[in-house]
Amino acid sequence: MHFKNREEAGRLLADKLSALKVEDSVVFALPRGGVVLGYEVAKRLGAPLSLIIVRKIGHPENPEYALCAVSESGGMLCNKAELESIDKKWLRGEMEKERDEAIRRSNAYLAGIKHPDVTEKTAIIVDDGVATGLTLRLAIKEAKRMAPKRIIVAVPIVPNDVARRLREEVDDLVALDIPDVYLGAVGAYYGEFQQVGDEEVIKLLKKA
Repeated sequence: MHFKNREEAGRLLADKLSALKVEDSVVFALPRGGVVLGYEVAKRLGAPLSLIIVRKIGHPENPEYALCAVSESGGMLCNKAELESIDKKWLRGEMEKERDEAIRRSNAYLAGIKHPDVTEKTAIIVDDGVATGLTLRLAIKEAKRMAPKRIIVAVPIVPNDVARRLREEVDDLVALDIPDVYLGAVGAYYGEFQQVGDEEVIKLLKKA
C-alpha cells in the first residue's frame, strides 16, 4: 500500500481509528513526521494532541538503520545484537547528542506545556511508519510511565515481524499495511515524503 503524502495517511488512519469508537483518548505523535498524521487523527477523534519525543541513533555505516533509541527523559532501548561491534565511546557521544536534541525539541515544541493527563484514558501513539520499531517501542515505554488505561499504536506501515513484537507490548495495533516483504525505508511507501520542519510541528500543535 502506498500513500500520496502524510496527510492522506493520517486521514486513512483516522478513519480506521474512528471505526473503533475509542473514547477519552489522547494522541501522542512522534516528531517530526508523525505530527502531521497525529494532527489528522486528533482532529477526527476530537482528542488532545501531544508529543512523545524519542530519537534514533543510527548505525555508523547505515544511519537509517537504528542501533538504539533515546528519549528526553534519558530512557534508552538498543538492538543488543548490533552493539558488540560498535565503539562504546562513539555510542556514548551519540546518545548524549540525541538526548540533547530530544530536549531541544521538547523545549521548542511544547514550551513548558505539560502532557495531558491520560489516567483512565487511552493513549494513541502515532508515527508516519515503522522500520526496526526501536523508537516506537521506546515511545511505548514512555507512554506506560504516564499510566494510561490503554495504549494503541497507530501507524500506516509496519513490517510483519515488527508488528508481532509491538502487539505484545500494547493493547492494540492499528496499521494500514503490514507487509511480509518490507521495502527497506518508510519513505518508500509515500509519493511525497519531505522533511517536516520545527515550524510545521509548532503550527500543527497550535491548530490542534
